[in-house]
Amino acid sequence: MWQFFHKLGSPRWFYQISGKWLPWLALLAIALLLTGAIWGLAFAPPDFKQGNSFRIIYFHVPASAVSMAGYMLMAFAGAISLIWKMKLAEMVMKSCAPIGAAMTLVALVTGAIWGKPTWGTWWVWDARITSVLVLFFLYLGVLALYEAFDNKEAAAKACAVLSLVGCVNIPIIYWSVEWWYSLHQPATIKITEESSMHPDMLQPLLVMIAGFYCFFAVVLILYTRSEILFRERNTGWVKALVAQRGSN
Repeated sequence: MWQFFHKLGSPRWFYQISGKWLPWLALLAIALLLTGAIWGLAFAPPDFKQGNSFRIIYFHVPASAVSMAGYMLMAFAGAISLIWKMKLAEMVMKSCAPIGAAMTLVALVTGAIWGKPTWGTWWVWDARITSVLVLFFLYLGVLALYEAFDNKEAAAKACAVLSLVGCVNIPIIYWSVEWWYSLHQPATIKITEESSMHPDMLQPLLVMIAGFYCFFAVVLILYTRSEILFRERNTGWVKALVAQRGSN
């Protein structure tokens, strides 16, 4: 276990092994997203209250779930970079920020589109929606903070601290509909209880959530690999890799 953990700390090892994962993970993501989207948009029955407008759930819910999971991963990577000084963890932390910000923006936009026919307005300062907006600003804060420092080691430490402090927002997002009066509907997928969704609607949603997670993993690996090449550009193994690809 510890040997694998130490291997993960090697940018070169991660770059080599992730190159083998990427094609299969990308194919899985495409298959899940296509299957879930077609199933949910074309074959799932309409909601008895919202009609067909509910179908945006197949993009809104997965994007929301991945945006929160991505932040937790970013904070976890930040903690590893602070404690064990692992360069790869710092790269993963940095790479999570733009992807997580994009996912959070998708969640906000699709939520607004869903809210218009459901609530009669694009936006309300609802506890859940406002805390997701805070999540978006936290992602942007990490991106801005990293660029604000000339010393990238100090920038990584500052970003890691901000990521960890911002974790307090995640339980607020999740439990906001239970703690405060909220227009936002409660969670339909529950770990300890049976889902309130009909199986014909739930099954494509679960496929879409899995597809979004796989897509997030693919993009995160690509970002991290790009960051590895940039930071290790003066090392012998990167120069050899460039020379090998140039000869091909």
